[in-house]
Amino acid sequence: MKQNPTAASLETSPPGANSRTPLYARVADLLRAALATGTLPQGIVLLEGPLAELLGVTRSPVRQALRELEAEGLARRFDGRGLLAGGDADSGSPVRLPLSADMLGLEAASEPVRKPQGWENIYHAVEHDVVHLSVFGSYRLNEVELARHFGAGRTAARDVLLRLEGLGLVGKDDRQRWTVTPLEERRIRNLYELRWLLEPAALAGAARKILPKELAGMAERLRKAKSRYPRLTRAALDGMEHDLHVELLSHCPNDSILESLQRTRCILTLSKHVLGAAAPMPNLDPFMQEHLEIIEALEHGSLAQAQEALRLHLEASCEKVVERVGLVQQRVPPPRLSYVS
Repeated sequence: MKQNPTAASLETSPPGANSRTPLYARVADLLRAALATGTLPQGIVLLEGPLAELLGVTRSPVRQALRELEAEGLARRFDGRGLLAGGDADSGSPVRLPLSADMLGLEAASEPVRKPQGWENIYHAVEHDVVHLSVFGSYRLNEVELARHFGAGRTAARDVLLRLEGLGLVGKDDRQRWTVTPLEERRIRNLYELRWLLEPAALAGAARKILPKELAGMAERLRKAKSRYPRLTRAALDGMEHDLHVELLSHCPNDSILESLQRTRCILTLSKHVLGAAAPMPNLDPFMQEHLEIIEALEHGSLAQAQEALRLHLEASCEKVVERVGLVQQRVPPPRLSYVS
């Protein structure tokens, strides 16, 4: 049987910031880039099955990625199965062509497509559970029971916990047992203080490296999302948070700053899981205008203005996250799980 092209940009990378990027976010980034460059035709029908087969992933991350693109206005529904690429409702009839590697900006390869690793199949669910536990205090996590709970291997369970450790959501006690790291108010405020000291510094380094077209893409996604709010998915909101606080800052050449910031990512993970669920979606734009002011200042070459806007944004975000944690504690009981004690 002829093998499909390998989606090189979706392959598992070594432990680090990029390896912890959710698979759906990598799929969404790939589709955004293909739309931006024009290799993916406007109006082409996007179906979960063919995309998943082409990229060598399961349907779940493809489904989440398509929802994100739809929320951003980069894909739309029509009277048929799947979504149409592009947001122009007047672009004519659906284009029914087989998807190819070239359309997605991928290079053909003789190696088999990458199959999802075991940890990827359970990561999102475990992350969701651990985030909700973290606002209630410290809990022990049993690695063996976690694997049994999800019908996964012990290695997959350990890999998930190692990735959560990198985000600052779990750690080990003095007896080397996995525990949930509490996200109480004091820790949240401490982490935000670290962020507003380090992120403006990282922004200075990133501003010298990032390409103008990348900034333009981020700004355009924010403008489209602002016009659609609140008709946005949590995945779309998470994608825009990732754009600024992870993707843009990853261009900073100072690895030590980025490693320190990695330990604060639990804050973003918390908002990803509770905003629009345990904590309601705000009536007003939760952060998009603040992000846009930062990106536009960078586009105009005003680094000091962008850094100040970023610091103010983080100070405001701190209060919002503290409030969200309070709402979760009031409205949602701690999860009762077989692998938690």
